[in-house]
Amino acid sequence: MTAADAVPAADDIAPSRGGGGVDHGGREDAADTAAIRLAAQVNAARGEIEQRMGILLTEASPERLVATMPVEGNRQPYGLLHGGASVVLAETLGSVGATLDAPPGSTVVGIEINASHHRSTTSGAVTAVATRIRGGRTLVTYDIRITDDAGRVTCTSRLTCMIRGGRPTGSRESEPS
Repeated sequence: MTAADAVPAADDIAPSRGGGGVDHGGREDAADTAAIRLAAQVNAARGEIEQRMGILLTEASPERLVATMPVEGNRQPYGLLHGGASVVLAETLGSVGATLDAPPGSTVVGIEINASHHRSTTSGAVTAVATRIRGGRTLVTYDIRITDDAGRVTCTSRLTCMIRGGRPTGSRESEPS
């Protein structure tokens, strides 16, 4: 994805909840700024499920991604955040990260995901941080940690993605000319 693919508005970026970069007296370093701009570009090209679930990236690079998701609208019948919603959030981050580092024209697909649900949450938002464990030409693995508004871990997940040449049939994204 390039800057020409999307021109994000400032409100397309969810407010960061800390954890990013070094404090430079109010100035962001170049890597932080690039990660925020890239997150805005990815947000502008969100798929249907990310839109429905309210997933919004705040930081994106192949090595580290951060996103938020509201609990409201993603709860199961008992009023708790649905475990499947946490898995969707985790797979979204890992897949986006793998895509950012994949060669142009490649397809990235998740081939294995696991999740441990540690505690429930009923309101507010959750924040996920995905960290690349291993990057390769054909396989990429991410560790994803999801926390509630109080910073308590609600879910940990690991995702492995496969990188393949070519786009799948029916892909929304067109190839650069």
